[in-house]
Amino acid sequence: MPLHDDEVPVTVDDVRRLVAAQHPRWAGLPVTPVAESGTDHLLFRLGDELVARMPKIAWAAQHALGDARWLPRLAPHLPLTVPAPLAVGEPDDRYPFRWSVVPWVPGAATADPLDPGATPNLDPGAAATDLGAFVTALRAVDPAGGPVKGGTGRGVPLARLDEDVRAATAAAGNRVDGPAVLKAWDRALEAATDPVPGTWLHGDLMPGNLISSGAGDGGRLTAVIDWGALGVGDPAADLPPAWWLFAGRDRDAFRQAAGAGPGGSLDDGAWERGRGWVLVQGIIALPYYWDRWPEFARASQRRVAAAVADLP
Repeated sequence: MPLHDDEVPVTVDDVRRLVAAQHPRWAGLPVTPVAESGTDHLLFRLGDELVARMPKIAWAAQHALGDARWLPRLAPHLPLTVPAPLAVGEPDDRYPFRWSVVPWVPGAATADPLDPGATPNLDPGAAATDLGAFVTALRAVDPAGGPVKGGTGRGVPLARLDEDVRAATAAAGNRVDGPAVLKAWDRALEAATDPVPGTWLHGDLMPGNLISSGAGDGGRLTAVIDWGALGVGDPAADLPPAWWLFAGRDRDAFRQAAGAGPGGSLDDGAWERGRGWVLVQGIIALPYYWDRWPEFARASQRRVAAAVADLP
């Protein structure tokens, strides 16, 4: 069944048709669906070195243009690979959205360390430092002219999400520790600050968007993909990996490398706001995805639990 009620189906034939009509230099390449797709795109391999990113929902309709505009500007400043688009495609009479062709990044999505059934493929000690350095480098790029986060997008003041978080916590019932969630959420709100003018942020540094070389090659982070939440806002929105990827000394190492520790470049409240963004992404996902995508909902449940586990 479709993940979303208003999801647009995309087939191999659609991709072949669009590529042949708009980017004929790639028309002869085999088209293969990629099993690991996200909440808003379907992916199709084009030969061995390219992938077509096809939005399947209207909220992702502008991602192709945003990626094409901003990722070439950001990529040279970042210590991990960023697959900037090589071409943007237009809709036609059978497919309604702009789409893009990007380089295929070798490796595998990082396994969820909170999933007891997952096989680890990441060196957490090295990754903590590498990802923290990536976040710091992204934040250092001049944000002038960048797309300022608005509405309830990641990186806006957390208070805009207050009603949604409290409603979703109530709806989650005993699937989460509600009192602990609200305690952590209140702490995050108390740590609020005005993010204007803000800094560049990725906004969705989940394991599936972080590419690992694999355990056999040292388990190093090599690339960051899926930049649909890219924008300029509160950099605390890039701190959630501290809870859903790392623990103990590795969490501390990430915090330090990301500039969120004592004496770091981020303000004192950033750490608690980062925890707040874990709650936003985790709690709000639960009611929506519990039956639509059970694996994603259970992962969100584990991330919420990790975010409140170390509260004093």
